[in-house]
Amino acid sequence: MFMDLFKVFLASLGAIVTLFFLSKLMGNKQISKMNMFDYINGITIGSIAAEMATSLESDVLKPLLAMILFGVVTYVISVVTGKSIALRRLITGKSVVLFDKGKLYRNNFKKAKIDMTEFLEELRSRGYFSMEDVELVVFEPSGKLSIMPKPQKRPCTTGDLALAVPKDRPEVNVILDGKILQKNLKYSGNNLEWLKKKLKSNNLLTEEVFLATVNNDNEITFYKSHNYKSKNDIFQ
Repeated sequence: MFMDLFKVFLASLGAIVTLFFLSKLMGNKQISKMNMFDYINGITIGSIAAEMATSLESDVLKPLLAMILFGVVTYVISVVTGKSIALRRLITGKSVVLFDKGKLYRNNFKKAKIDMTEFLEELRSRGYFSMEDVELVVFEPSGKLSIMPKPQKRPCTTGDLALAVPKDRPEVNVILDGKILQKNLKYSGNNLEWLKKKLKSNNLLTEEVFLATVNNDNEITFYKSHNYKSKNDIFQ
């Protein structure tokens, strides 16, 4: 009994390590961005890993080899499809126009395997309750709908209002959990002496700061760490 459990432990550990390296090899991709080929390969590799982890058989090399083979083939195909448009369209599919300038294309609905109920439901979920508000709808290989609203229905931008907007950049974290992030500090255009002066002027020690950020105007904001628990749950 103990030996069986020990085999499961080792096989599970091996499956986890193998899956980790295979995921690094194949690259990270959100579920919503997966095409059918990626999805099927992911399920297959996961199933083989589960079989490998729970099998009491001594020979784990066969499922391990199968996992590696699936991972390598997926990687090779991703490289090849990145260089060949024709092969990419064959494996991952291509975008299909479902609606354009007031016209619905029935044959393209069949190609995309989507019915009118699903089509309208997706439009409503994106805030379009009337077809009159939509100019173009494209079914993407990922299974998502790309929707272009009519000009008069799209959100107003600063360009429409002819407003001059200053360039903005994301805030840079320079202290995280009481530790100074040297590379981020240099990226923000500052140095350690500048940061120490800012800490001193705010009567703070580095270890007291849970987070410190520098914005586009080179202004720093400190967020102190607190050990007490908040009793107000505004989301319940």
